[in-house]
Amino acid sequence: MSDLLLLGIRHHGPGSARSVLKALTEWQPDLILVEGPPDAQDLLPLAADPSMKPPVALLIYDPAEPRRAVYYPFAEFSPEWQAIQYGLRRQTPVRFMDLPQAIRMVLDIEAETVAEPTGPMDEATTETEDIESQHTEDEAQDEDGDGNEDSILPDIRRDPLRWVAETAGYGDSERWWEHLVEQRQDSSELFQAIQELMSALRAEADTQSPSSELEQQREAAMRSHLRAARKEGFARIAVVCGAWHVPALAELPPAREDTTRLKGLPKRKLAATWVPWTYGRLTYASGYGAGIEAPGFYQHLWENAGEPTIHWLAQVAQLLRERDLAASTASVIEAARLADALAALRERPRPTQEELNEATLSVLCHGDVTPLRLIEEQLLIGERLGEVPDSTPMLPLQQDLQRLQKRLRLPPEAGQRVLELDLRKPNDLERSQLLHRLNLLNIPWGQIERASGKGTFKENWRLQWQPELAVAVIEANLWGSTILAAATARACDRARNTDQLSPLTELVEQTLLAELPEAIGEVMDRLQNVAALTSDIPHLMDSLPPLARILRYGNVRQTDAGLVGHVVDGLVTRIAIGLPAACSALDDEAAEEMFGRVRAMQDAISVLQDPEQTEIWRAALAKLVDQANLHGLLAGYACRVLFEQDVLSTPETARRMGLTLSLAGEPARAAAWLEGFLHGSGQLLLHHAALWDILDGWVSNLSGEAFVPLLPLLRRTFARFP
Repeated sequence: MSDLLLLGIRHHGPGSARSVLKALTEWQPDLILVEGPPDAQDLLPLAADPSMKPPVALLIYDPAEPRRAVYYPFAEFSPEWQAIQYGLRRQTPVRFMDLPQAIRMVLDIEAETVAEPTGPMDEATTETEDIESQHTEDEAQDEDGDGNEDSILPDIRRDPLRWVAETAGYGDSERWWEHLVEQRQDSSELFQAIQELMSALRAEADTQSPSSELEQQREAAMRSHLRAARKEGFARIAVVCGAWHVPALAELPPAREDTTRLKGLPKRKLAATWVPWTYGRLTYASGYGAGIEAPGFYQHLWENAGEPTIHWLAQVAQLLRERDLAASTASVIEAARLADALAALRERPRPTQEELNEATLSVLCHGDVTPLRLIEEQLLIGERLGEVPDSTPMLPLQQDLQRLQKRLRLPPEAGQRVLELDLRKPNDLERSQLLHRLNLLNIPWGQIERASGKGTFKENWRLQWQPELAVAVIEANLWGSTILAAATARACDRARNTDQLSPLTELVEQTLLAELPEAIGEVMDRLQNVAALTSDIPHLMDSLPPLARILRYGNVRQTDAGLVGHVVDGLVTRIAIGLPAACSALDDEAAEEMFGRVRAMQDAISVLQDPEQTEIWRAALAKLVDQANLHGLLAGYACRVLFEQDVLSTPETARRMGLTLSLAGEPARAAAWLEGFLHGSGQLLLHHAALWDILDGWVSNLSGEAFVPLLPLLRRTFARFP
């Protein structure tokens, strides 16, 4: 039709983007229809904002259930993005055309309800399983010919271009499309050829099986948008859509057929916004059902259309030099010549990613695949985080987080970095409080790591902003309009709904580290009530270490950590009283668990450095040492602690060791006692000759029958020593 220009593309293809831009410039449409969610139509003008820097994504979500969300990502080299930019620059109307997500989400929920007994909601997602739950229909059926369909569909629908690619001698459809379409220099007849090819493939597919109901609904919606545009009087309409859909739009069936198919479909109210995206996440299939292997390389192809080979290899050489690896100019030239030669042998117009990788591996990496993995991570994929304008629709909590990030000079970044904080500095202290508050809200922007050194004022965080955290922020908005208010409400809610002591003590620690003064009172009251009702000694022991850390950090963080002091006093006393009974009659597995708790208690008491608490704990350990039928692991460790703290003298300790390791004793218990006594510190034997002599005499006098089964236990003990 003379009034219609159909541009069938592969999502996120730089060659397709360049061809689309050229076709639009030559044809001068008065309306551009782009495959995308009509739910986000009002957000399209923001794409022209100078502050909008791809990669970005449209996020469409259910405000009542934010985890139900779908992303539509755009890179600078995405054909849809270039079409949108062209229209906005020239003030040509641009509209999204597809089945609205308001309908698709309801259809997905209905499908989940039917399939619920057989498996998880979204079997194709990774760490974002609950966030990307709306991607299933695109990941299960790749209607755009990108080769990502689910295996349950017939082959031609699962990968419609595979037949053509194999006939042409290519291993997969991605490589065929890359060489024949993305790298094409003359695109004058490209889109007509794509339409003819897809028409033939769809005709063959229809002979195997009918298209899915969702595919038919989507294409009916696209045709409805096209008819509406013609009815409004637009005379030259350009359509940018996945190549697979082009034949369905070339010849329009009677409107009543599409109207009937779309009539009565359920909807739900959704919200939409722009969010920053990353190249790492662009490798995943999402709203378009199309992920790409090397977004960093595609960005390079978009920016360097003239001489991509030499520019790419120069970047590779620069990266290698930054890692102190040899990469001379002569090697770059040699690698470029090799890539050109490989492309010529394979009858390709220019070197592709495949030829460049082979040349890089051979010349610049000297056959070593290790540097090539670095190149793949840093260059082929790349870590780039997009930006969205301040005028982007945001919930109050998102706006508050953005303000805090700017004020604390803590911008989100796509790559990982370690943030070292000095809690004596006000700005660093506020940064720490922000990160702890976000973790309390299940927004894991930063993961705390052990800081080197003995000072309690140090804190290390590993930061990496992931795009899906935007949904986590939206979810957290229900707790409050600011990070402080939301974290406070979340802490109080968790306290009210927690009946276990250990989670409550961890919550107390989180609340104090996050500096939530309005929440700590309620959390502490809940902790005291639960602690008073808890008689399980192991649970009490698990709860003490977090409280000990609170008391240690209190002065540095300028928090009233004294709130937990009297709780700690009560816990230490109750644990000391109940410890002997809790340690009696334990088998090996239970003794191992209790051994870990006793060691954690000892560490906590050492951190607290309270003379009264230390004395109470020592008295409890002294009872363990003399307790009959106590597991050897616990008895040995208790003896060791009392020996190190000068409660037991060297002669007394040697006497106890001698009695335990005597030939009259049970060898297995003796080995367990020794493991507990020497745990983590073989220097005891080096500095105390009497202990060494006793141990040496015991081992030397063991019978052959006893030595063989004890040898693995002894080796395990000594293997832990440096």
